[in-house]
Amino acid sequence: MQHVDVKVHEEIATIVLDRPQVRNALSPGLLEDLNQAFSDVHQEKRVKAVVLTGAGSDFCSGLDLAVLNEINELPESESLAQSHQYWRQWAESIEVLLRFPKPVVAAVDGLAAGAGLTLALASDLMVLSHSATLSAPAIRHGLVGGVTASLLAFRHGGALASQMALSGEPMNAKAAVTRGIACQAVGSDQIWVAACDWARRCTQGPAAAIQATKRVINESIGEELISQISAAAAAGAAGCSHETAAQGIQAFVEKTDPPWHG
Repeated sequence: MQHVDVKVHEEIATIVLDRPQVRNALSPGLLEDLNQAFSDVHQEKRVKAVVLTGAGSDFCSGLDLAVLNEINELPESESLAQSHQYWRQWAESIEVLLRFPKPVVAAVDGLAAGAGLTLALASDLMVLSHSATLSAPAIRHGLVGGVTASLLAFRHGGALASQMALSGEPMNAKAAVTRGIACQAVGSDQIWVAACDWARRCTQGPAAAIQATKRVINESIGEELISQISAAAAAGAAGCSHETAAQGIQAFVEKTDPPWHG
């Protein structure tokens, strides 16, 4: 795998998003590698839990807007098809995490934005560094952040989903722990250790009971969640065809302000 690294230490597997040069932005290749990594770890009997983290100083900056910009420059019919394929692949990766039978702890250092925040929310628990920042900034790029909003609402309620998805305002680690979004905030040099500790806490029961409990949470309590994510991904892909989305994506790539920036 080119964009994901997997390490196993005792009973804990660590899956590392490995595109630090672009803050671990989720390209189609990374998403494919991520799904493969979870499939491999699923088959590894000695692994009882997973820590999901990012290489470098950030967890994940979200979908790769450079890829979206390239897609937007294609002929319209081809652009629409590839946009829907990219967003569908992204939704499928979230479903992989939600259906994964072993506990997953996200170890978030630095930025977890948009689709990166969604990855952390699709994990069972979240541990942050003191310097971590959580945000849902899609709207500021002219995009529809419905997948992130769906996970925010599922985990923490509609009020928080509205606050973060409509304002795009970031949340620091202290606030995230206070609001119960994350279990704990530690120094960056301790985040993997803390995440492994929480992962081990989630493996104290028999595997069958753990799997059944995850299934109740993510598939019974969150009965409509998978269909909501699929619909939100379709809305996100369709939204990319709007002129404002193209302007926002291009502004991000060119490191300028979009025309609506105040």
